[in-house]
Amino acid sequence: MSLKELGDVSYFRLNNEINRPVHGQIPLHKDKEALKAFFKENVKPNLRQFDSITDKINYLIEEDYIEEAFIRKYQPEFIEKLSAKLHAVDFRFKSFMAAYKFHQQYALKSNDGTEYLEDIEDRVMFNALYFADGNEQLAEDLAEEMINQRYQPATPSFLNAGRSRRGEFVSCFLISVTDDMNAIGRSINSALQLSRIGGGVGISLSNLREAGAPIKGFDGAASGVVPVMKLFEDSFSYSNQLGQRQGAGAVYLDIFHPDILAFLSTKKENADEKVRVKTLSLGITVPDKFYELARKNEDMYLFSPYSIEREYGVPYSYFDITARYDELVANPNIRKTKVKARDLETEISKLQQESGYPYIINVDTANRSNPIDGKIIMSNLCSEVLQIQKPSIINDGQEYLTMGTDISCNLGSTNIVNLMKSPDFGKSIKAMTRALTFVTDTSNITAVPSIKNGNDQGHTIGLGAMGLHSYLAQHHIQYGSPESIEFTDIYFMLMNYWTLVESNNIARERGVTFHNFENSKYADGTYFDKYVTGKYVPKSDRVKELFDGHFIPQAKDWEALRDAVMADGLYHQNRLAVAPNGSISYINDVSASIHPITQRIEERQEKKIGKIYYPAAGLSTDTIPYYTSAYDMDMRKVIDVYAAATEHVDQGLSMTLFLRSEMPAGLYEWKTESKQTTRDLSILRNYAFNKGVKSIYYVRTFTDDGDEVGANQCESCVI
Repeated sequence: MSLKELGDVSYFRLNNEINRPVHGQIPLHKDKEALKAFFKENVKPNLRQFDSITDKINYLIEEDYIEEAFIRKYQPEFIEKLSAKLHAVDFRFKSFMAAYKFHQQYALKSNDGTEYLEDIEDRVMFNALYFADGNEQLAEDLAEEMINQRYQPATPSFLNAGRSRRGEFVSCFLISVTDDMNAIGRSINSALQLSRIGGGVGISLSNLREAGAPIKGFDGAASGVVPVMKLFEDSFSYSNQLGQRQGAGAVYLDIFHPDILAFLSTKKENADEKVRVKTLSLGITVPDKFYELARKNEDMYLFSPYSIEREYGVPYSYFDITARYDELVANPNIRKTKVKARDLETEISKLQQESGYPYIINVDTANRSNPIDGKIIMSNLCSEVLQIQKPSIINDGQEYLTMGTDISCNLGSTNIVNLMKSPDFGKSIKAMTRALTFVTDTSNITAVPSIKNGNDQGHTIGLGAMGLHSYLAQHHIQYGSPESIEFTDIYFMLMNYWTLVESNNIARERGVTFHNFENSKYADGTYFDKYVTGKYVPKSDRVKELFDGHFIPQAKDWEALRDAVMADGLYHQNRLAVAPNGSISYINDVSASIHPITQRIEERQEKKIGKIYYPAAGLSTDTIPYYTSAYDMDMRKVIDVYAAATEHVDQGLSMTLFLRSEMPAGLYEWKTESKQTTRDLSILRNYAFNKGVKSIYYVRTFTDDGDEVGANQCESCVI
């Protein structure tokens, strides 16, 4: 029997039985039965067998499944030894969902789709060998980190490493558009190329002149950003990797741009088809000044990008609206329109209720904590990548007169549950940093020169985390409690410390730093001012206990690191970013990212299969009180946790807010009715801003159905 001929299998039925409480209890053992049945009925009969790993590799090379070059950097004896070591770990998936996701999405299959050609040990080994680039010790270290699920490369990296026919290893891209037709045309081509090779694309449209603005040499007026959005949406729809995936793009606009209301209206359900965007994600950059005007209930002026660039000689995105707002208001040469700040705030809340958009980038907050010389002007498809960009100047021949810098995202994630068990936290992080460094070093996006230039100059990476709620629940700590916030603070401090250590080591080894390092806050040492005080150490007995056995850097350690960085520099311009990491967290059997779980028994709709149920990792009678659904949680607790991590993350964190349309009584003290209102979202956005959170990803609203029987019922069950 092959994968294409699977007949009557039992694992889906067994998995679905988790959702049928027996005597008020969740039958979790059914998931274990489904897992066992999946290997018996699906994996084992269809996994191609070889006499040795050498035979397997030779076959995969001969049949053009994997590349030969990276394999030949190692002796066959070493590969055999590494493979044996990986299998000796006796790795076991902990849930049906984890095993199913790996074998459906990540395991290498035969060309006709009838056989599995690798197991998870093979996929881990190929990742380790590829990213170690011939370094045997690093290959061993990476293999150990991945098989013990302390490190998880991002989906493009984990999926493609070593394969002959593959996409790129990078996760997503960011490009900015300047206010001219050449730049618009080039950026559409860039979007086509980047969508073709994989990953989502974020695009900043803030520099584009508004609808009605004059066009030099023509009697007509500009059409604004909305038609350009439609062009990008069509581009992504067309460039979809032969229909394998929907092209994914996000467009960003500044909140003081005159087209902001038209921009937001494109996502409304009742929008005219001529302007409605169905597949593009929307994000807005929000300077501090907007929060001030909304708080004071004042009018706000929207400023013409065309006027600003003509008057001041810089693109709109690079103009400091907050610092020079009053100057713009007083300047008669700046075209402007007036709206009520709170009316615009309400429009944002209405759209977030209706669609979850727009993403919010608190752009001044991001730039205040940015240690790099330059300006952050936008984010990516998931709102966690925050890096400086420089605009390009393009002539009529579509040639670069000035080569700007755009962004590619090289991501990976720590598994908090397992990394906290690491015998050497620092060694683990250093190996992960090396793996991500290989991705940035070998990334070569020649189709979009500004992306290549940005990557070549910055050597940027983004190491993140997943499994926070899983870790807290398994240690009987409530998400959002003081202990959880303190734990998050120390965990991300350690990630920051060790990535800095290793980036400094690489810079010293190679004699290379990221471009313009000398003008960064790392170079003058001021970045380390808050750390050399020695205040970032565990304080409560509970958190001290959790970090017992792990090295905690003291003031003298930070001072030594500061001095080393000032002397030899850093290789990476950026190091940390926390992505939402969806499907990859299932394989790791932990909660996604650092946000709370949404359901104790999560229900997922899989294509052609139906519903699959996933019990929260570590769910038991013991832990169930600590697995509160995000929808039943005060979102200020989530914001507090993210704010603690933000303190140490040089880029951003993809933070989702989860609310019910009918909110639980007593959850928010300002509520006098249960129905969710626009005021609730406005309060939470302002709370996040005041806590120093850089970005808000989706706002997800859960509509309760009293007649629904399923995961909602399971949430209230007792194990």
